[in-house]
Amino acid sequence: MQVTPTTTWLKNPLDIFTGEHADAGGGVVISGSQILEVVARGAAPSMAVDEVFDASRHVIIPGLINTHHHFYQTLTRAWRPVVSAELFPWLQGLYGVWAGLTPRDLELATTAALAELLLSGCTTAADHHYLFPDGLEAGIDVQVEVVRTLGMRATLTRGSMSLGEDDGGLPPQRTVQDADTILADSERLVGAYHERGDGAQVQIGLAPCSPFSVTTDVMRETAELAERLDVRLHTHLAETLDEEAFCRERFGLRTVDYLESVGWLSDRTWLAHGIHFDDDEIARLGRAGTAVAHCATSNMRLASGIARAVELEEGGAPVGLGVDGSASNDGSNMIQEVRQALYLQRLRYGASSVTPERALGWATAGSARALGRADLGVLAPGRQADLAMFTLDDLRFSGSHDPIAALLLCGAERADRVMVGGSWRVVDGAIVGLDLDRLIAHHSEAARGLLARHR
Repeated sequence: MQVTPTTTWLKNPLDIFTGEHADAGGGVVISGSQILEVVARGAAPSMAVDEVFDASRHVIIPGLINTHHHFYQTLTRAWRPVVSAELFPWLQGLYGVWAGLTPRDLELATTAALAELLLSGCTTAADHHYLFPDGLEAGIDVQVEVVRTLGMRATLTRGSMSLGEDDGGLPPQRTVQDADTILADSERLVGAYHERGDGAQVQIGLAPCSPFSVTTDVMRETAELAERLDVRLHTHLAETLDEEAFCRERFGLRTVDYLESVGWLSDRTWLAHGIHFDDDEIARLGRAGTAVAHCATSNMRLASGIARAVELEEGGAPVGLGVDGSASNDGSNMIQEVRQALYLQRLRYGASSVTPERALGWATAGSARALGRADLGVLAPGRQADLAMFTLDDLRFSGSHDPIAALLLCGAERADRVMVGGSWRVVDGAIVGLDLDRLIAHHSEAARGLLARHR
């Protein structure tokens, strides 16, 4: 017997950001996993509803979408030897630590990252996992189970490193894999876990780590495999001037020229960071529809530079936001990342060009475009019922007047409620079904163990 979905009206919120500039002051109506209706201020739903939730204390926004992360790095936050290092020495200092990851470490690290994201209003996260030392060959499989347990959505990318120190790359040899292993496992994971269509919970992307850690052949063959399997492509690009110098020396090309030479300059691709592009490269990325994940906090933490996010967006390249790995941020708080992006981009373009609504748009509709998700990112009929609800009861908000602006300008940190696909995953600031104290204890123990093994 078919069960009729419950219809719920989130009624008369304090304010609402739909991402489509619709008058939705009366709230939203949800049926099953989808948004059925946005209600105009002062109006009532056009249909009967089963439940009414009084949202008068809440600011409602679409679920935030994180387009770049490294979940495993939550185990190496604020590690003293690399606290003040820039990207290349930072990586060289940490590769040896990360090579000791176990499946249990990855399970706890992924849970901690996703829990922190969820509590900050994030409903969909993309992870870039490229470390598969002995014993961690099934790392993506571990992550899939954690995503399903927490009830979030994720694009889990099968990363790779094949260019080790012995061949002129950056990572140590024990962290690299051969091309056949990488491509075979990539195809296995897509076949096992990739979901298609609206409402997909788990999707798989293919993600060679970077030009300085993967061979040209692996880059090219991965692009061909992604085309055949119809999945997305992801990599780091143009994060630092050191990377640009590496590409010039090794390939005789700037980063975007290299990207095009291996078949990656397309709307299937989204790039992490994308800081050091010139005017012509921005235009080429825009024409191709290649997206960029702007990681403001990480870019400041590692002194990498300021991405040209406004010019990329206006040139046709979708711009999303990412918290990046929790060893270069060192957190996984998505609403705080929106605030950082707002402020960093104002340094480049001025306050009037980068409004709170524009920054929220990067973290919602822009991020959805970067991940190829037409069903997420805005609150509109037919879209998935993924949303975050914040209260403005804390002292930090006292005296504020514009609720949407206050989320960013006054520094919101934690959502009161979060819904994914019509299901409440955070209620009263707590994740449904998760013992957070227990997670913190086990995660902290794993972090200490990882460093102890490194010594």
